[in-house]
Amino acid sequence: MPSRIRAAVHAAIHPAVPVALRPAARVAVRACVSALLAVSLVGPMPWGSAAAADGPDWSAAPAAGGGGTPGAGDRPYVYLEGEPGAVLEDRLSVTNRSEHPRTVKLRGGDGGVRIALAERRVTVPPRTRADVPFTVTVPSDAVPGEHPGAVMVSSGGREVAVRLRLRISGATLSALSVEDVTVQDHGGRAAIHYALVNRGNTVLTPRLAVRADGLFGQVLRRAPRTLPVELPPGERVRLTESWPDPPVLDSVDLTLTVTAGEGAHATATAGYTAVPWWLLASVATASVGAGGGVWLLRVRRPRRRTSRPQPQHQPEPQQQEPQPQPRRTGAGATT
Repeated sequence: MPSRIRAAVHAAIHPAVPVALRPAARVAVRACVSALLAVSLVGPMPWGSAAAADGPDWSAAPAAGGGGTPGAGDRPYVYLEGEPGAVLEDRLSVTNRSEHPRTVKLRGGDGGVRIALAERRVTVPPRTRADVPFTVTVPSDAVPGEHPGAVMVSSGGREVAVRLRLRISGATLSALSVEDVTVQDHGGRAAIHYALVNRGNTVLTPRLAVRADGLFGQVLRRAPRTLPVELPPGERVRLTESWPDPPVLDSVDLTLTVTAGEGAHATATAGYTAVPWWLLASVATASVGAGGGVWLLRVRRPRRRTSRPQPQHQPEPQQQEPQPQPRRTGAGATT
């Protein structure tokens, strides 16, 4: 009976709580937070042991909006929206499909979203679903845009993330960049490595298109397709694109184009030169052979010594000593 009473109380008070609360209503929320943050147990569910054998005997997901049996198609994540300073409230469901009680632990995941859980530890009876309320407080100085978060639920060595997306009212910016594009050869196959960075304040689901042109024309064309990644604001992720049939001999210009919602667009280029190994081996062998032949010629060819012409010295002309001139006397005699 206590579990049914809790369920009735929770069902009565839950619809009266708005998604985004005005500052004047925060006092009332804090006053009745003990009532709001009470775990409610839904009665035994019509699942047999055969259903449990098909997969894990427990699961965690956002609570179904209509109060029915939660399934994969109900809500893929919890979505909340409010202004800075608002207090938002929602629930998650933990389902025990086994024939024995199941105790789970809950905690707020990393991501910067302030999550307050009703309970950190919940024991779910056999074939029963427990709805666990939680609140999210938006910081008064929060930046507008989308902020990801999660509630982590663990039991028996298994952990499940119940994803949460918080949208804070205000101007949003969608922007991204493509960086560090490289191509690596792997024995007849190639891999294109690159990084994506979310430069805006919204969560992005990127789409990638690939184009490559070589010396002889088009080499690769891949139409835009959605990548299996969700990129939160400020997040950087490294990805690899397989290229099973790259050219054997060519010089290629590669272009990656990435787009996302609300006009986000980015491109990046890289060069790739493909040379077969046998051609490299032939060139190397020819180079080694040519270098060896030149070396042998230099070793075997004798060096000729050439005698330098010696400068011829011409004898310098001898200077004749001046002959004494005869002197005349006053008598006309010569001495």
